[in-house]
Order: sequence, then structure tokens, then C-alpha cells
Amino acid sequence: MTITEQLILFTRYPEAGVTKTRLIPALGPAGAADLQRRMTAHVLAQAEGLAHARRMAIEVRFEGGTEDHMRDWLGSGHCYRRQGTGDIGGRMQRALADAFNAGVERAVLIGSDIPGITATILAAAFDHLHSADLVLGPAKDGGYYLVGLRHAVWAGVADKLFHNVPWGTERVLAATQEKIDTLRLEAVLLETLADVDRPEDLVIWEQQCQ
Repeated sequence: MTITEQLILFTRYPEAGVTKTRLIPALGPAGAADLQRRMTAHVLAQAEGLAHARRMAIEVRFEGGTEDHMRDWLGSGHCYRRQGTGDIGGRMQRALADAFNAGVERAVLIGSDIPGITATILAAAFDHLHSADLVLGPAKDGGYYLVGLRHAVWAGVADKLFHNVPWGTERVLAATQEKIDTLRLEAVLLETLADVDRPEDLVIWEQQCQ
């Protein structure tokens, strides 16, 4: 069976002391790792619900741990691959390139720390890619929590979209939109959501997922 759509989830194995380190002052090493575990499970559950409704594969790109650790944690029903080396832009580019090289028509990449993500939002991302070149999910901190592209446009943007972006700053989304304009891509913005990176963000998780 040919897979036409692929969802790529970026996450980290929840090891105490090295996971969600900015949350350790508020939650402690074990608490921060446990929150990473729960947030990833929440996002993956939304993706799995969607996968049952359409021909969509799920790939988990991870850091930390081993593939066996990941399968023991999240189950054996998905493909697991390491994110590899490089900054976040390089790792995202690699993941999307692998999907398109495998023949996927529409690929969407998301992070694991967005409590507000839903199967409806993920479905909208894939649906927009039937006509739009690119879809972005803006984050409230100035970055983005989701990026999706069509295979048909990938070759023309692969070496441009993720390079020379000020990753980790509030300028990520704006800089990416400038690239989109330069590349003359037809892009769709999804609703803005908040991620959970710092102690002051914990209320987002508590309000939406408790």
C-alpha cells in the first residue's frame, strides 16, 4: 500500500535530568521527564486518532534513549528514527527529505510539547496541502509548532526554507514567512497555539490536559 501522507513527530526520550531541563526548577528532574512523557503521549494519541481515519503513516523522530526504549514507551506500531545531528532546521529538513524520497505526497512535522494540538488541526494541515504549497502552525512564542509541505514543491525549497533561521528566538516564524514570500510559496497559517518550555508555561498544560 502506498502511503500518501506522513506525520513526523519530533520528541525526546523522557530521561530525568536531560529532558525539559528548563522545567526542572519547577518540577524537578523526574517531574520534567514525566511531563515530557505525558505531552508526547497526548500528541501521539491525537495523531493515532487521525491515522485511523485516513491513509497516514506516523514516524517518531527521537533524541535520547534507544529505539528499543522508544518502542517500549510508545508501542511498536510506528516507525522510529533518530533525529540525527545538526540544528533543529537541519534535522527537520532531513526528516522531510526522507519522507519525500520515500514517495510521500504530503508530510507534516510537529513537536511534542503543544497541549492544544488536536486531530482536527492535524487533519486541516493535511487537507490544506492538497492545494497549498506549505502549511505552518504558529506558536505564541514567535516560533511554529507545525510545518507541512507537498512533495511537488520540496525540491525547490529544500535547501532554503530551514537555513539561516534564528532558531530558538521569537523571530523564527517571521523569518520563515520572509523565506516563504521570497520563494513565492502559497502558504496557509493554522491557529496559533502555545508550547510548554518554561515554568510559566505549565498553566497551559494544566488548563488543557488535566
